[in-house]
Amino acid sequence: ASRVRSTSARACVSETSTTTFMQIESSSNPSQPTSSLYRRVWRWHFFAGLFCLPFIFSLAITGALYLFHDQIDDVVYASSMLRVNASGPASPALPASRLIAGALQAYPGRAVAFGVPADGRHNAQVDVVRADGRTLQVFVDPASGSVAGAIDESERIMTLVKHIHSLTVAGTAGRVLIEIVAGWIIVLMASGIYLWWPRGRRGGVVSIRSGAQGRTWWRDLHAVTGAFGGSIVLFLALTGMPWSVFWGANVNAWLTSHGLGIPVGMWSGVPKSALPASALGALPWGQQQDAVPASSDPHAAHKGMHMAGQAVPGNPGIGPDAVVRQLAAMGVASGYRLVLPVGAQGVYSAIRMPGQREGQRVVHLDQYSGKVLMDLGPDATGAVGRVTEWGVAVHQGGEYGTPNLLVMLAGCIALILLGISGVIAWWKRRPAGRLAAPARKDGDRLAKGVIAIAVLLGCVFPLLGASMLAVVLVDSLFGVMRRPA
Repeated sequence: ASRVRSTSARACVSETSTTTFMQIESSSNPSQPTSSLYRRVWRWHFFAGLFCLPFIFSLAITGALYLFHDQIDDVVYASSMLRVNASGPASPALPASRLIAGALQAYPGRAVAFGVPADGRHNAQVDVVRADGRTLQVFVDPASGSVAGAIDESERIMTLVKHIHSLTVAGTAGRVLIEIVAGWIIVLMASGIYLWWPRGRRGGVVSIRSGAQGRTWWRDLHAVTGAFGGSIVLFLALTGMPWSVFWGANVNAWLTSHGLGIPVGMWSGVPKSALPASALGALPWGQQQDAVPASSDPHAAHKGMHMAGQAVPGNPGIGPDAVVRQLAAMGVASGYRLVLPVGAQGVYSAIRMPGQREGQRVVHLDQYSGKVLMDLGPDATGAVGRVTEWGVAVHQGGEYGTPNLLVMLAGCIALILLGISGVIAWWKRRPAGRLAAPARKDGDRLAKGVIAIAVLLGCVFPLLGASMLAVVLVDSLFGVMRRPA
């Protein structure tokens, strides 16, 4: 009996506290609705924000840093990336084979890629796989051939920032979690629009109310930031999905299997290898799940004897120097990464990813004859792939230059402000020692339109849908457990 009375007392206190919170909210916003729909949406918005908060800060901070990855790299690695003499040709003055040989002499291993600089200020880059399996990025002066330095690929600052941003540092589980968080950010923006909607109010909608103080000021800052920055945040969340471990991978696979990636006709007469294109490194999104073309080995008996970038007696290849000259004649003269062939069926793959979708180009050449096996420009993929590539380019701040960078940076700052202002507004209204989540009363129901939107989001983004079902289940169980006898 004592326990029942104690439970009832706590329930009464909780109900009284909730009523007080709603009264406070209504007094600061006279037209603030207290309908069951508003309470439910507010409750979901609250818990979604609380769950996503640490990830929101991580995404926003690392995303803002990665927008300026080229500039940061240039500052941090000036001694090993920038040439001492800033004047000079954009393309290597010395043959590619000599630059690769110089890198291997300084850092023995297997050369797997050669980076042709985009301008005369930067060194050429040779990726070398060491005996212990580590990949070193070796920087060589294109004019003199001198080795300027080397960086372990996994320890490069922007590589670490990128891995933290995508939570790949936590493996597959981290990538699944970040996809769920991205989905919940979409829910936060959708529910935030509903909560922000003026409903006859003028203050705290597009500007902070005059004379606002304390919680009211922070609440207004939260609403106004969402009003102006919410669309950018929503865009960032949606265009980040192509990298996701489940949605991105499955949509990409579906497009590829239905011929909506690389057109099927491009493979006419071109042999496929067993190597996935994603193994080549950074590639246009629509090509990542396709196979890499295969070279036609004129001396099959020598399979396995061919080393990357080197000719094997009896099994000669055209060599990287001829490839660089051929690519220049095709209009690919600078700012690309040349992946060197491995094995008898390997190909030379030139990948140019300048930031803008229109500048993307991937060329695969037969390592023996130099025949162009595939030349994929920006419009090689289907309509869905092109739109996705455009979204990715804008997301990374490269599609429209400096204005693009600044708008995406504004989205990251808005995300941080939304998190800070939301937490402070909540903290100022909560009683000491209580979570003070917006309460759900018995009988509260979501409108059919809201349920339809939730179902649609859950179907489009399955991991989000699964997590939404889990939240509904947990919320219902807690409601039953807290209900007085």
